[in-house]
Amino acid sequence: MNSGPAEQSLFAAPPLAEQERMIEAILFATAEPVTLAEIAARLPHGSDAAEALAHLRRRYQGRGVQLARIGDAWAFRTAPDLGFLMRKETVETRKLSRAAIETLAIIAYHQPVTRAEIEEIRGVAVSRGTVDHLLELDWIRFGRRRMTPGRPVTFVVTEAFLDHFGLESIRDLPGLRELRQAGLLDNRPPPGAEAGAEEDSDAAGQSDLFED
Repeated sequence: MNSGPAEQSLFAAPPLAEQERMIEAILFATAEPVTLAEIAARLPHGSDAAEALAHLRRRYQGRGVQLARIGDAWAFRTAPDLGFLMRKETVETRKLSRAAIETLAIIAYHQPVTRAEIEEIRGVAVSRGTVDHLLELDWIRFGRRRMTPGRPVTFVVTEAFLDHFGLESIRDLPGLRELRQAGLLDNRPPPGAEAGAEEDSDAAGQSDLFED
């Protein structure tokens, strides 16, 4: 027996415009970026989440809020050129120490990278406090272990890192030359540091992870 029009409509995917509205509702109600797979799982059967996202992204181009891709996930974010309007709403934080910035930059550009490789690039040892703090910020995470003697753990950056710096993917990072010009990849040890020192410039304690 053939199904009637009413029964068939129960299994038909909603119009693309309605799918866009659904995705819009999901993203506005979620604080963290949502992956394509998670969005697709929430939409009615037969929906095309990828196509609906593409249409929705175009619809928000040039507006105060934009649909941003963050790694494999999506989220609504304030347009970059309007960030200055949010200054009163942000909490002032102290800058990361030079050692933490250098470590983070090396991980971003050389990932997956081991602690020994970070130390080789920087020219000084990396303190546990520096790595622990970047882990607490959720800007780096542990990657796969190397299939080398000792099976050293590697580090990679997270989607939270991409989100914080407004990057769609790791390919959107500025060039290494720009970072060197900014002094973020200077391999020389800080003044007074000895080659092969066991701790870097912020090893004295947690408070030294920040600059005054």
